[in-house]
Amino acid sequence: MSTSSTPPAGSGAALPREGGAGPRPQRHQLWRRLRADRAATAAGAVLALLVLLALAAPLISALEGQDATTYHNDLIDSATGGVPIGPFGGASARHWLGVEPGTGRDVLARLAYGARISLSVSLGATVVQLALGVLIGLAAGLGNRLADTVISRSMDLVIAFPSLVFAVSLMAVVPASFPRPLLLMLVIGVLGWGQTARIVRGQVLTLRGLDHVSAARLAGSGRWRVARREVLPALAAPVITYGVLQLPANVAQEAGLSFLGVGVRPPTPSWGQMLSSATNWFQADPSYVLLPAALLFVTVLAFTVLGESVRTALDPRAKSRLRAGIDRRRGKNRTPGVPA
Repeated sequence: MSTSSTPPAGSGAALPREGGAGPRPQRHQLWRRLRADRAATAAGAVLALLVLLALAAPLISALEGQDATTYHNDLIDSATGGVPIGPFGGASARHWLGVEPGTGRDVLARLAYGARISLSVSLGATVVQLALGVLIGLAAGLGNRLADTVISRSMDLVIAFPSLVFAVSLMAVVPASFPRPLLLMLVIGVLGWGQTARIVRGQVLTLRGLDHVSAARLAGSGRWRVARREVLPALAAPVITYGVLQLPANVAQEAGLSFLGVGVRPPTPSWGQMLSSATNWFQADPSYVLLPAALLFVTVLAFTVLGESVRTALDPRAKSRLRAGIDRRRGKNRTPGVPA
């Protein structure tokens, strides 16, 4: 007589469907847990609004009557050094957030196009990081001792190398004709694969000792066949988690390079480039700095919160362990006879 039992939460086993229709795939578990997480829902809503802002950039530019890159001398007072004509930085029914001093470009249109640069560069760089990290980590974890040693030392070198200094130097010497957003993706991605490769290598070393992986290798399957069929599916959760957590760092790095003048160059709008040009006008009107800084802060915060929620959803036991540790520390530090 057979008995059925429900797998414990976070065990990684598939949940049964309602009505006994079979196991529920892991992606359905992830989606269900994220929907139940209020922080993840709020972060997802914020990111969805930012994506809509980026997609609506041409429409906003048409409504504002500007293409976000052309100088508009009729909107600034050249006699005062380029101060926008009109109150609140030249805000009007057409220019809702005003225009930039010195150029007369519409602020809202440039913020929308800047969202395109920040989101696309960070996503592209993260894809490059994950692709390189997974391939190199697999080669290290499944290779022989010599290959593992050489690749591991390469990881250490990449992680320890001052990537920001190298990125600034590389961005400065590459010809200006090369597309800057694509160059930013490649530079940030290539310089950031080391940590991903280290995580993947550690996971592969753990997985290669499991029975089903050893059985596949003893059956004559090649290393890359074993990697594709047995190892890669188990790597999906940690790689996805690390990728989402890496997104805010890439957003900040793109903004930092553009702020230093080696990323996206004027007149192409970018939040970092807008911050750099607005520092000259901070005392006259702080809004030129606060608007792109606020969008940058919200984007980084939303990606960070979403990454933490994804990590908890993929490994709900981590949250339980954290709570248990907090309870133990509270119990250890509590004065006897005094309630917590």
